[in-house]
Amino acid sequence: MVQEEIPKDPSSSEELFATPMPVDDQPLASVVDVPVLQPAISLVPPVVIPIQTPQLPILQPAIPPPPIPPPVVPPIAPIPTISPVPRPLAPLPVRPPIRPPPKKDEEDDSDSDSGNDESGPKRGASAMEYEISEESKQAKERQEKAVQELLMKRRAYALAVPTNDSAVRARLRRLSEPITLFGEKEMERRDRLRMIMVKLDAEGQLERLLKAHEDEEAAASAAAEEGDGEGPQTYPFYTEGSNALLEARRDIAKYSIVRTALRLERARRRRDDPDEDVDAEMNWALRQAGDLVLDCSEIGDDRPLTGCSFSHDGKKLATCAMSGAIKLWSMPQVTRVGTLKGHTERATDVAFSPVDNHIATASADHTAILWNPEGSMLKKFEGHLDRLARVAFHPSGKYLGTASFDKTWRLWDINTGVELLLQEGHSRSVYGICFNRDGSLAASCGLDALARVWDLRTGRSILALEGHVKPVFGVSFSPNGYHLATGGEDNTCRIWDLRKRKCIHIIPAHSNLISQVKFEPQEGYFLATASYDMTAKVWSARDFKPIKTLSGHESKVTALDIIGDGQCIATVAHDRTIKLWSCRSNEKEKAMDIDQ
Repeated sequence: MVQEEIPKDPSSSEELFATPMPVDDQPLASVVDVPVLQPAISLVPPVVIPIQTPQLPILQPAIPPPPIPPPVVPPIAPIPTISPVPRPLAPLPVRPPIRPPPKKDEEDDSDSDSGNDESGPKRGASAMEYEISEESKQAKERQEKAVQELLMKRRAYALAVPTNDSAVRARLRRLSEPITLFGEKEMERRDRLRMIMVKLDAEGQLERLLKAHEDEEAAASAAAEEGDGEGPQTYPFYTEGSNALLEARRDIAKYSIVRTALRLERARRRRDDPDEDVDAEMNWALRQAGDLVLDCSEIGDDRPLTGCSFSHDGKKLATCAMSGAIKLWSMPQVTRVGTLKGHTERATDVAFSPVDNHIATASADHTAILWNPEGSMLKKFEGHLDRLARVAFHPSGKYLGTASFDKTWRLWDINTGVELLLQEGHSRSVYGICFNRDGSLAASCGLDALARVWDLRTGRSILALEGHVKPVFGVSFSPNGYHLATGGEDNTCRIWDLRKRKCIHIIPAHSNLISQVKFEPQEGYFLATASYDMTAKVWSARDFKPIKTLSGHESKVTALDIIGDGQCIATVAHDRTIKLWSCRSNEKEKAMDIDQ
């Protein structure tokens, strides 16, 4: 009896384990050392010995998965564009809005509320007030303080403050202020009085206090006169002048009016005449100044030289030295032709008369001397209480101005030798003095860092030029009539416009103090400065830019002078040498080159 084979499910476990599985193309028996079971024909199901083999996953028939529908993504709403709002620096408290005045504004608000709802927040924001931060308050306070200080300075410059120290002390006593502080100097005391007067003027008490004190002093002086005649003596600030000064001022007025009219007429003619080319003339003069070269160098004295001056015709040069001797030199060979001796101390300055060859010298022996060309002493001007610094002739040649360390400058009559004017006004020593070409004005400068312009016809101080921070040693008028140059220890040269009454140019000219400044005497096309940095420099009068640096001295340059036509400049220094800088030799070289 043959037993029928029952088909088995290929996925059954028995068949799966009975059938050998290939591992890497080899029978399983080769991998695991187990005898292979043969199927026995029997009714008994075959016994399967479990073999420790790696458990394999049961294979299922591949049934395709049902199709998965794609996910439905809802559409994304567009993101509205929002303008960036700047973050506030600090949280701002909300304050109740300020109600505008009724009438038109309320009607407009009602219309806007009914017509447009979006205008409400804008109006609310505009009506809010923001709190000011502490930094803003401090900045505002600093600004207000600076403005108040500026206004006080302006008010201080407008006040008339006495320049005499005794008058300053008397004014402080009137205002019930201490007349002096520990270590306080005269200039500082005057500045303190100025600031006190400004504060009182701002409070409206200055006039009342001064008037009360004047009334008290008047009553005291009247009582003293009625009694024994003793008491505090007062003196006027403007002293009464002599008849000689009155005549001199009349003469100066007549002289200056004519000269000023001629200068203005010439300026108008040059401006209106098409044939006059001022720019071309200035360009030519500046080119000539730029071609200056060292033409001559000569030993001037055994001691350092302190001053020099050309004669009005340019044929002679005078120099002075610390030895007290004044020497005359012929031009252009620089040959010594004479020596003037009369001072007992060092000579500080020398000047030629603008109308003849008379010479004026200043000295540390408190005197000035007038010499004739032959070397004879004509006049000796005595009266200063301290050494003299600079000396200058009036354009008319009739008067002489001297500046001294006794804080005054004086005007002398050359013909009589009489002192016409003793002018105070500087709180410290007066160093420089000069006269303008018309003869109506004088300028002085001193160690109080101040330059003053004086009207010789009235004796008034018409301008106080404040700007230098250190002593001023040089001052010079331009021939154009309205420019003034000053130079000092702060190494700067300042150009002042007398019409605008202010400084228009500040030239950082040198690396050391400026000892002297001078404009070109004919037209004022250029300016020359001498300095202790051992150089002299030439500057254009058009824009005050440098044209030429005259280097050659081995020590401090103390003085310079420019010849009448501007073709030659003389400098003297502590190295005891006189140096002439000329453009004539350069012209000769050019002519020789052309001839060759």
